[in-house]
Amino acid sequence: MTGVEGDLLRELAPRVLAALVRRHGWMDGAEDAVQEALLAAATQWPTEGTPDNPRAWLVTVASRRLVDHVRSEVSRKRREDDDLAARSEPPAVPDLDDSLQLLFLCCHPELSASSRIALTLRAVGGLSTAQIAAAFLVPEATMAQRISRAKQTIRQVGFGTAGADRLDGVLHVLYLVFTEGHTSTDGTDLTAPALSDEAIRLTRWLHCLLPEDTEVAGLLALMLLTDSHRPARLDASGELVPLAEQDRTRWDRAAITEGIALITSALARGRVGPYQLQAAIAAVHSEAETAADTDWPQIAGLYQLLERIAPNPVVTLNRAVAVGMTAGPAAGLELLEAVASDKRLARNHRLYATRAHLLDLAGDRAGARSNYREAAKHATSAQERRHLTARAQD
Repeated sequence: MTGVEGDLLRELAPRVLAALVRRHGWMDGAEDAVQEALLAAATQWPTEGTPDNPRAWLVTVASRRLVDHVRSEVSRKRREDDDLAARSEPPAVPDLDDSLQLLFLCCHPELSASSRIALTLRAVGGLSTAQIAAAFLVPEATMAQRISRAKQTIRQVGFGTAGADRLDGVLHVLYLVFTEGHTSTDGTDLTAPALSDEAIRLTRWLHCLLPEDTEVAGLLALMLLTDSHRPARLDASGELVPLAEQDRTRWDRAAITEGIALITSALARGRVGPYQLQAAIAAVHSEAETAADTDWPQIAGLYQLLERIAPNPVVTLNRAVAVGMTAGPAAGLELLEAVASDKRLARNHRLYATRAHLLDLAGDRAGARSNYREAAKHATSAQERRHLTARAQD
């Protein structure tokens, strides 16, 4: 098995799983069948050659394995035999993006938000239970139980219809998958580019299906603009470079151009939503040729509007920075303290890092060092932890 074949199998695995789940509605059995098909491919393809349509090959083999599993169950439950006979021959494989279909199915309204995300990361993102547990900062056993309960719920209520009423949940999950890829929480690498790329791919596909939905366009713009900074986020030594210190010539200009065009068109067409506002903020940052050229008053105004329609303590944290850059650090600190007691920020390193930044601006170096040290204690990424520790020692 060459590296190319291995990459191909990893890419196809969620799409094959989606095809089986959509067809048979049985997550556990489909996962086992897909694994068996991948193993068969890893054995046969190196000697017999990669088939002309690898995905169709995998779907066919996995479907037959799944049917075999089902048939063994039927032997003990004769009453189900007739139903299973109809599944004995796999139908033709349509040329659809099954990952997106599976994403809608996983966003079942009966599932909690955390269960939707966990199930999506497992089924669509292809992450292991251990990786998902690290992303949620919970023990692996806890995450295994959460995924098991989600599957049990799906088994009881069925996947239902992947309709437009699930769109908000799908957008939320896509954004979280992207965010996990942009700043990984697994403690080893700052980013997980494969996750970001997959989130962008699925959102781009969703935008093709729903070109008139301004929030879908806003989310795609937000992802592109945020991801455009990826090449400059780490220096040659692998250390984190904050936005204000990044070499902006290394930013992905094609992504910035596309993102700005998307958000400009979306804002001109209709009701403004949270993703559009976040994309507009990202666009203002991306348009500045230097950090000093950043239009902070415009960013502060956009955050104020975002806070009004989608209140969130993290949004207030970010607005505090913008206010600090426009009205002075004291005003930013005052706003920051208004949300500091929010329990959702209790162990979030961004609270301490933001306070440290504003204290630095105010000339309180001792206070800044203390908060940088506290931020480093709570940071989950190794690169962020080293960066914050270095700031505390400057």
